[in-house]
Amino acid sequence: MSPWLLVLLMAIVLSPLSMLAPSRHQRGRMDTRLLARRLGVAMQLTPQEWPYWLVSQPPGSCPQYYLVRRQGKDSWCYWQMEPGQWVNKWREPCESASLLTQLQTLPPDVFKADANEQMLSVFWGERGGKEALSKVVEFLQSTA
Repeated sequence: MSPWLLVLLMAIVLSPLSMLAPSRHQRGRMDTRLLARRLGVAMQLTPQEWPYWLVSQPPGSCPQYYLVRRQGKDSWCYWQMEPGQWVNKWREPCESASLLTQLQTLPPDVFKADANEQMLSVFWGERGGKEALSKVVEFLQSTA
C-alpha cells in the first residue's frame, strides 16, 4: 500500500474528530462562564419569550447570570430597548433613579434585568469579555 494512500485514509478517519473540539468563540464563552462561577455568580441557559417591541431580537435560549437575593426586596423587570434605555413591560421608563443609574452601568448587550423574591438575574449576550462580565457581576452583587 502506498504511504500517500495510508495518509489519506488516516485523514479521512480522523477528520470528524476535529469537529469535536470547541471553536475559539465557544472557548471564550466557556472561559467567561467559568470566571463568573469563580466570582460567585451562577449561570444557566434559559428559554425566553421576548417582547415583540425590542429593537434587536435576542436569542431564544439566552444566558442568564443570577444571584440569590436577600429577603424583603421588591420585584421588578426591565428590558433594554436601546443601550442605556431601560423600560418595563408596558414600555414605560424606569422610575427609580438609583436603579436606573445601576442599570445603565450594564453592557449594551444585556437584554433584560429581572428581580423577584428569590433571585436577581441578568440576561446577557456575553460579548465584551472580562470587562463586561465584571460590570454584570458588580451590578448583581450591589443590587442583590
